[in-house]
Amino acid sequence: MKNRAVPILSSSARQAVRRLAEVVLAALLLALSWPIILLSMLAVRLTSRGSPLYFQERSGLRGRRIIICKIRTMRHDCERESGAVWSTPGDVRVTPVGRFLRRIHVDELPQLMNVLRGDMSLVGPRPERPEIIAQLEAALPHYRRRLDVLPGLTGLAQVLQGPDADLGTVSRKLELDFHYIERRCLSLDVKILLATALHVIDHPVDRIARFLQVPIPADAAGAPTVAADPKPETVSIEATFAG
Repeated sequence: MKNRAVPILSSSARQAVRRLAEVVLAALLLALSWPIILLSMLAVRLTSRGSPLYFQERSGLRGRRIIICKIRTMRHDCERESGAVWSTPGDVRVTPVGRFLRRIHVDELPQLMNVLRGDMSLVGPRPERPEIIAQLEAALPHYRRRLDVLPGLTGLAQVLQGPDADLGTVSRKLELDFHYIERRCLSLDVKILLATALHVIDHPVDRIARFLQVPIPADAAGAPTVAADPKPETVSIEATFAG
């Protein structure tokens, strides 16, 4: 009878080590990036009306409501007339400064405070609006499974896929979220954090996928990789990334 390897640390101990490492790293990143955050907020305030910060309710671990903070990249109060709609390429609501901040992902940096508070992790599925989750579940029944772990500032889906645009893109991101949840460990988190830096400088996605040893899901022309409702066009999906 073969001897089974005994883990050096218990599951709770590993979680404690992970949390400590995240707090230290998040605090370090916040200390290094606060001048960039302040300069970005100043640029937003000087070039558009309204607060430079944007607060939005999202769903955290097991559906718990959390409030995330971002640097505003769209016109002030841009959803008053349109309601919550997906941000698409060339979205006229995005300001010139906001477009630049989005491209280099600086607008997400204030969420390091969410990591310090324990609402989010550095790595995990991106948090979604609660009202959108209910709509997506109608087409993707297993969607809520991504709430089994803390949402993340960055994640596997974020470094390998673009923004959500339709059920196909959501489905492909969902496959990557499940891949992460099933294989979640400290070493994978470190690789995703390194891959995030490559993603910010527009490193080719196929090379990032090879670095992470993850197959890229079917492209936009391919079939969704997660089963969807046979009539997804009947599901009213409003969007998630305004702000």
